[in-house]
Amino acid sequence: MSPVAPARAARPGERLLGLDEAGRGSVLGPLVIGGFLCAPDDAARLRAIGVRDSKQLTAPRREAVLRELAPMGRRLTVVFPPAVVDRAVRRNRLNRLEADGFAALIRRADPTSVFLDACEVNTARFGAEVATKAGFAGPLDARNHADRDLPIVGAASIVAKVHRDAALARLQRRVGRPIGSGYPHDPTTRAYVAEALGAGQRAAPGIRRSWKTTETIMAARTRTTLDRFPS
Repeated sequence: MSPVAPARAARPGERLLGLDEAGRGSVLGPLVIGGFLCAPDDAARLRAIGVRDSKQLTAPRREAVLRELAPMGRRLTVVFPPAVVDRAVRRNRLNRLEADGFAALIRRADPTSVFLDACEVNTARFGAEVATKAGFAGPLDARNHADRDLPIVGAASIVAKVHRDAALARLQRRVGRPIGSGYPHDPTTRAYVAEALGAGQRAAPGIRRSWKTTETIMAARTRTTLDRFPS
């Protein structure tokens, strides 16, 4: 099933929904579920306006493409703040949380067909879970790398990424110092996490406490503190 070049004529009222997430692996900020709902004719034009997997585009280009999406369809988001992500991770339910977000957007958008980027290897099982949660009985295409392969999911990835980038920009203004990309490999992000945790638990906004990066930094600070005392 392809939303790019359908083998049949579109039915009147047909609505295609692409779904993806941004920020799943980040140690900072929210997990954002993005959706893009449009008619098949508009879905066929997405490549032409520059829609790609959001990771393949620069931030200015993502924002420009997002503006071009506005007249073509409906942009939707669900935002899970760090505390909600932490609860899911500690219960080993991060995939379930993502499925909840996808299902919420399906219910809100009321599409006739759904295309989504699956976070599990067993894409059929994940797709069935989302459909059940959403109460959706129509065609649902869940696959790995859908943001790369299906323009309508690429559009959803852009919606999610731009929304998440804006959330990180607000966080940076709030804390008054650079926070980087939010991902554990980023030295600027790690420096912010270490500094914020060192200032005390309540002075560490935006940090996911369940992440291994956070736990490692907190453990290192504890060892440093203990080393100050003679044995």
